Amino acid sequence: MKIFEPHIHMYSRNTRDYAEMSTAGIRSLVEPGGFWLGYERKHPETCLEYFDHLLGFEHTRAEKAGINYHCTFALNPKEAHTPAIREAVMAELPKYLAHPLCCALGEVGYDVLDDIEEQVVLEQLELAKTMNLPVLVHTPHVEKAAGTARLIANCKDVGMDPDMVEIDHCTEETVQQVVDSGFWAGFTIYPVTKLSPERAVQVFKQYGTDRMFVNSSADWGPSDPLSVPKLAVMMLQAGFEYDAVQRLVWDNPVRFFAQSGRLQEQPLYAEAVA
Repeated sequence: MKIFEPHIHMYSRNTRDYAEMSTAGIRSLVEPGGFWLGYERKHPETCLEYFDHLLGFEHTRAEKAGINYHCTFALNPKEAHTPAIREAVMAELPKYLAHPLCCALGEVGYDVLDDIEEQVVLEQLELAKTMNLPVLVHTPHVEKAAGTARLIANCKDVGMDPDMVEIDHCTEETVQQVVDSGFWAGFTIYPVTKLSPERAVQVFKQYGTDRMFVNSSADWGPSDPLSVPKLAVMMLQAGFEYDAVQRLVWDNPVRFFAQSGRLQEQPLYAEAVA
């Protein structure tokens, strides 16, 4: 099975992970650049150097493993509260978003759901709309339902095309909101803080797989860069049709990120006609 990993933080993974991912069928990936490193950055230059690292070093590591590399860029909500970082990143962000390897703006979202974060969310959504880029939206770890509702409202207030927005880290608590909104729904197979594969299978049994995709969001935490291929196997064992699973783990993310005009990947199946 051919797999597109739409959200993984290879900055925190080792080269062996790349090799194992390639062996498991992962042929392309997206690394979101709005990654919080687990501590507060003190200087804006460290954010920009991190962006440069993704475009240079991570891109090269992926290529050596036979994996096509794409990335996204955004200001992390945790760092939006530091004025110097906020101002510097927002000033430089358009340059990074214009890079050929960048296929979306993201992750953009909330941490503590305050007015400063909302201002930054709205500014970045407006920027993505102006640059005609898809948006990867990060729903918060706490107050997830309220945060998801607020982010959906933000996207609608800015006038975002639903086809250009993916609401990530959905759970049983939030999936109905996202489905009703018409946006794409992303599910993260990260058992400790997000979804276990067993729970994800039940979600797809209830809601289907249209306008949905799955990711590992693997980072320095208790995560697994092979979560997506393992989920694909579990879904087949649970009785899902092969074509439905293949669309979920390849066609859906390809169709979404291809809207940037910067992907060489193509869907494996013709798009269904309503």
